[in-house]
Amino acid sequence: MLFSSRTSRYTAAMRDSTDMVHLGRDGWLFLTGGTNRVRQQYRASLRMAWRLWRWRRLIEARTAKAAGLGSRAFHVVVPEKLSIYDDRLDGLAIDPALSPARRLGARLARSPAARAWIDLVGPLRAARDAEPPLYLRTDTHWSQEGCRLAYGEIMRALGAVPPADLGARPFHDHDGVRDLGAKFDPPLRETMRVYQVQRDAVRVYANPLVEGHEARGTAADLHVGAHVVFRNESAAADPRTLMLFGDSCSHFHPIFLTGLLAESFRELHFVWSASLDWTYVERVRPHLLLVEVAERFLARVPMDQFDVEAEGARRLDGWEGGGAGI
Repeated sequence: MLFSSRTSRYTAAMRDSTDMVHLGRDGWLFLTGGTNRVRQQYRASLRMAWRLWRWRRLIEARTAKAAGLGSRAFHVVVPEKLSIYDDRLDGLAIDPALSPARRLGARLARSPAARAWIDLVGPLRAARDAEPPLYLRTDTHWSQEGCRLAYGEIMRALGAVPPADLGARPFHDHDGVRDLGAKFDPPLRETMRVYQVQRDAVRVYANPLVEGHEARGTAADLHVGAHVVFRNESAAADPRTLMLFGDSCSHFHPIFLTGLLAESFRELHFVWSASLDWTYVERVRPHLLLVEVAERFLARVPMDQFDVEAEGARRLDGWEGGGAGI
């Protein structure tokens, strides 16, 4: 991964005046604002404590309901860069001990759903001095290396073994403007290494929303409501079915967790949503149910009334009609 250290002295103007992005040491950019008010989540407030209590109760309820369906449920929160690379903030006062993911993990450690929690804060912080970095400098997302480290932790929790040759898959380097780099004028660029992990897994289903965006070349604009299924007939694949509810750290393209897990299990169902569609879970009856959510989205507690089919149709209608459905 390539990035100039000179950006630590970058003087370009932000595209807006909001307290959105912090420029740290050596060109590291951190999301601090936005609709989820990321920085405020690192404060010891009653509002945040109440929200984390509700998350704990939600995870406990999900774990129990999944068990009633014969499934084992797991939850994993992808930490913000603020929670991992606080040593690179350069002047921004953040207490990493108040990381929402860390606090939620501590609450779940004393819960009946303790085994449903997969901690990533500890492993990622322990490896934060590694090269290449675990996150992209100019993006909110983890790098391929960070995703793979998390994948290893997830596989261990699921009692599964990664394919032996997964680390030898081909890759290419892609230079571009990432989500935080785009907030500067001129935009900051970064080179990201992308592994082509998909080999044995075959996508056997994509909902009309995904297919429509792909056909028009607008897949990069797609998020909530995306729904895909992969099938893997390799003899080395874990024979179980895994259902994954997640976000852009998983993705419907096989580039992050979705791709790694599709190469690891006989069948993988991915739904882009933090809220669960229990009707769909009941229909598939997966052996394993995994929920992935980026830490900043802990600001909102889902109601678990998601209907992936209806949501996909609604967003497709809004998009094709020229509305703001997507």
